[in-house]
Amino acid sequence: MEYRIEHDSMGEMRVPADSYWGAQTQRSYQNFQIGTEKMPVEIIRAFAVLKKAAAMANCRLGKLDEKRCDLIGQVCEEIMDGGLSGQFPLAVWQTGSGTQSNMNVNEVIANRGNEIAGEKLLHPNDTVNMSQSSNDTFPTAMHIAAVTAIRQQLIPALDAMIAEMGRLEKENEGIVKSGRTHLQDAVPIAFSQEISGWRSMLEKCREMILDSEKGLTELALGGTAVGTGLNAPAGFAEEAAKAVSELTGVNFRTEENKFHALSAKDALVYSHGALKALAADMMKIANDIRWLSSGPRCGLGEIFIPENEPGSSIMPGKVNPTQCEAVTMVAVQVMGNDAAVGIAASQGNFQLNVFMPVIIYNYLQSVRLLADALNSFRTNCVCGIKANREKMNHNLHNSLMLVTALNPYIGYENAAKTAKLAHKENISLKEACVKLGFLTPERFDEVFHPEQMV
Repeated sequence: MEYRIEHDSMGEMRVPADSYWGAQTQRSYQNFQIGTEKMPVEIIRAFAVLKKAAAMANCRLGKLDEKRCDLIGQVCEEIMDGGLSGQFPLAVWQTGSGTQSNMNVNEVIANRGNEIAGEKLLHPNDTVNMSQSSNDTFPTAMHIAAVTAIRQQLIPALDAMIAEMGRLEKENEGIVKSGRTHLQDAVPIAFSQEISGWRSMLEKCREMILDSEKGLTELALGGTAVGTGLNAPAGFAEEAAKAVSELTGVNFRTEENKFHALSAKDALVYSHGALKALAADMMKIANDIRWLSSGPRCGLGEIFIPENEPGSSIMPGKVNPTQCEAVTMVAVQVMGNDAAVGIAASQGNFQLNVFMPVIIYNYLQSVRLLADALNSFRTNCVCGIKANREKMNHNLHNSLMLVTALNPYIGYENAAKTAKLAHKENISLKEACVKLGFLTPERFDEVFHPEQMV
């Protein structure tokens, strides 16, 4: 491999000749050979947004000339469009402020920009990082990336699943089945009502996730090193937030208290809590579906789900609820991520939180996994759910909890006696009720209508 010599404030470094990064990136690359997790692409693209926005703000405030501003913007657009993807090799497990990833972006923009210009117009620190610090750029990139991921990945996936649940709900109107509480038989429920519960869970989670965006649209940019705004011109924070909004189409605004913006990560904790709520509901929905489809002969068997692949390497003909299992594993991962995000956010010592890379890595992984799981679950399972009407009807009319309908006519205690006798002697509720002398056969038929209990 061929190398070139780059330098930073600590001296010279050998850097691969075909890379745009410089000495500080190379130091981090060599010093943090930890794990396989790299800085998420969403963060790199968010950095490109904020670097262009910072250049625009500096230009509007007279700190940066238009030629350099345009050059920075050109390279940032290249990064936002997915270019230069091999130029950001740094590990998540680096400095907790994300300084080295900030410098990675600065160096790539500067070197690529100078290549385009054919002359040295950009400096990583003095030009690309003008009016900024890693301490305010990294949390800004975190918020931009989080909001973008929610809007571009998660909300579309949620909307598609909500629509599919609505279709399924309408398709199954009029089907009455046995309800269940405590994994035991309960009074009847319409299958469409059960599905409506799933749909409503997703709708409520959607509302919570969007509500949590408020804190994420507040940006730390302009706080520089410790929140005082040192080396940033007056009005920079407001102009930078305005420029970010122009570039993203999202109404970002500057955080009023930059000391809070740099040292606290509560907005991400709050937002990830909404992601955890979605994970919890997805766990519940997937478990309901695999319980209801269990069998095919020795389980509940009240619904059919798509048969996507063989389920066993030894048991011929076995098919498993694999999509449900994938969803529940994703839910577990998101719940674990929530613990990591919360603990990391608690480590805001004095003027800076230094667990930021692990916070945003987990946050973005949760968004990505939830969105992918929703899409996979919808297309490979939910859209193919069919009611087993025969089994539902059988279970409904064999449920002892239908006796609840008799409470107004024979009382709770007599109804309990009826259910117990029917269970003990394996006879119908009607036979037990008549045998105990609580109702005549004619009166029982008059008042007992399971389909009307929903």
